Amino acid sequence: MNFEHAATTTTAATEVFPTYHAEELARGGNQARILLNGQIYSLRITRAGKLILTK
Repeated sequence: MNFEHAATTTTAATEVFPTYHAEELARGGNQARILLNGQIYSLRITRAGKLILTK
């Protein structure tokens, strides 16, 4: 999957972390799946605009 970075966030130690729009990860919906070490996680955008990450 190829996502364009929405912005770049830096810290005082000048570390750079990729930043994504949650709506883009969900492709306009309210849920996306994230794969990590063979485990699938669900990222959900609530009606209140909060994020919930579950296994």
